[in-house]
Amino acid sequence: MNNYLVAVLSDRIQAESAYTMLEKQGLPLNKINILGRGYKTADEFGLIDPNDVAQKQAKLMASWLIPFGFIAGVGFSLQTNLHTFAWAGEIGDRIIGGLLGAIGGAMGSVFIGGGGGIAFGSGDALPYRNRINAGKYLIVVEGSQLLLQQATTVLRKFDPENIQSYIDMYQ
Repeated sequence: MNNYLVAVLSDRIQAESAYTMLEKQGLPLNKINILGRGYKTADEFGLIDPNDVAQKQAKLMASWLIPFGFIAGVGFSLQTNLHTFAWAGEIGDRIIGGLLGAIGGAMGSVFIGGGGGIAFGSGDALPYRNRINAGKYLIVVEGSQLLLQQATTVLRKFDPENIQSYIDMYQ
């Protein structure tokens, strides 16, 4: 379990000054990162890209929605006994119904899985990425609660746009 503190600073000079002040306070430099132009990127640091999350979620959902859609399409065709594609014969009619069901499953995985990944999979990563893209800088401190409290005291002096602590339980 890792603890993180993220402070958003308006420019490079502020970020470098904050980094220097944290260094003077005795915080270990291997626990402090600057993200922004000229420093680590969001990808290098490991901020989740919501598009990657969306793609993974869509693939995961497709792995079960497409086969389920095929079975549901065949089942619907059998149960209703509609001969929508009579030109394909009885078996062909059922298979086309299954293929249409599979297409519906694929659409569901893209729209629901992909859209959900973008909307809900990024957490605070997307706003932080947007701030970096807007020319802001992030100071990220990783460590114990005591270390984060020390860092918070120092960083508040720089009047950050936002300061937030996190506990990463997935590490």
